[in-house]
Amino acid sequence: MTKKMLEIALDALDLSLLQQLQMDASQSNQALAKRANVSAPTCLRRVKRLRDAGLIERQIAVLDADRLARHLGHGLTAIVEVTLERQGAEAQEEFERRVAPDAAVQQCYRVSPGPDFILVVHAADMPAYLAMAQRLFTSDANVRNVKAFFSLRRAKFEPSLPLARA
Repeated sequence: MTKKMLEIALDALDLSLLQQLQMDASQSNQALAKRANVSAPTCLRRVKRLRDAGLIERQIAVLDADRLARHLGHGLTAIVEVTLERQGAEAQEEFERRVAPDAAVQQCYRVSPGPDFILVVHAADMPAYLAMAQRLFTSDANVRNVKAFFSLRRAKFEPSLPLARA
């Protein structure tokens, strides 16, 4: 099911294209080529190569949560620490397989030291959060401890990666 990823070397043009796409993936190939100072066919070929290599996972729209709140309600965002009873690779992979498909889970990180996982979850309200917690944590005999921190305000959200070479 996983797509075979190509190993490629990145040059300055690749990094420039990736940076431009992180800022606005909706721009046309012609606009992107102009910003990168290359021909449109070269730009198209390079972006395809970056996609085929798996460096571009997907293109999405980043929604403004505060503006959507007037239509959908603010909801709850929680940063959740999860510690497992058994921390073997198989137990951790099983936990990831179970939580990753859940729509409430926006991000899942395996971390060290401290808890085994940090999750960023979003729920419509406290009853929805409690239902998610029951579904993902309480019903799992291998979950030893869960500690949730509820966001009062998001001070920064930046999904782009820094691409400057050190």
